[in-house]
Amino acid sequence: MSEQVGFIGLGEMGLAMARNLLAAGYALTAYNRTRSKAEPLAALGAKIAPTASDAVTAGGVAVTMLADDRALEEVTIEGGVVRALGKGGIHVSMSTISPETTRRLAHYHAQGGSVYVAAPVFGRPEAAAARRLWICTAGPEGSKERIKPLLHAMGQGVFDFGEDAGAANVVKLAGNFLIASAIEALGEALALAQKNGVDRAALADMLAKTLFAAPVYQGYGPTIAARRFMPAGFKLPLGLKDVDLVLSLASQSRTPMPIASLLHDRFIAALAKGRENLDWSAISIGAAEDAGLK
Repeated sequence: MSEQVGFIGLGEMGLAMARNLLAAGYALTAYNRTRSKAEPLAALGAKIAPTASDAVTAGGVAVTMLADDRALEEVTIEGGVVRALGKGGIHVSMSTISPETTRRLAHYHAQGGSVYVAAPVFGRPEAAAARRLWICTAGPEGSKERIKPLLHAMGQGVFDFGEDAGAANVVKLAGNFLIASAIEALGEALALAQKNGVDRAALADMLAKTLFAAPVYQGYGPTIAARRFMPAGFKLPLGLKDVDLVLSLASQSRTPMPIASLLHDRFIAALAKGRENLDWSAISIGAAEDAGLK
């Protein structure tokens, strides 16, 4: 591939996505704050950069997969990614962040002659490794067309939401809200079943094969039924971050979201009980505890 790609942020998701880009033949330079996490890519042909800006080629593509708004702003502005990209460069931001931050960064890029495309993803690390992510995009049409092959190297499908970059992050937050709501509903339903003598796993299996034959229920149902919350594919603090982003957006747009408020309290309670290293689906423990189950 002729496209020069800089990949910044190599957690479980980012590392798997970067590997898929290398497998697709892209020339890739990687950067991670903890350098040791980038080293596995070197054996696959990637260059390892000492700084975020060193991972970026002028006029090329920079892909970021970072934990939150602050981390992305630090890399983009303070870390010099925008300056390094220059005219004709594209920043593909695949993190879950606020629409407000996305729009601010898009404006900052435009001032420097580069383009910002929001492309947040749905899928856990195993989906990223299998190139089974669902990707939502928003930004300038020409730039989205240019990065389309790159996105297809990381995911199974791309859904576009127009030229306002923030729209893709609204979609991502709406989707994560629904996933967290499903986790809470599963926790409550399985607690009800157990309290009344029905096997949790049997109920989860039936629901995932019939009324709720969908990836979220099929993936999280067995996990919640078995209370198998480690290793964490998406840790509890990140879940709280996303729910807080949902509530902030809801407040700004005057959109009542009472279920999101309940989810916020579930996450706070779980973290107060020392569950920060568990998967975010561990908020379902709260429903069982409320029912007096061990």
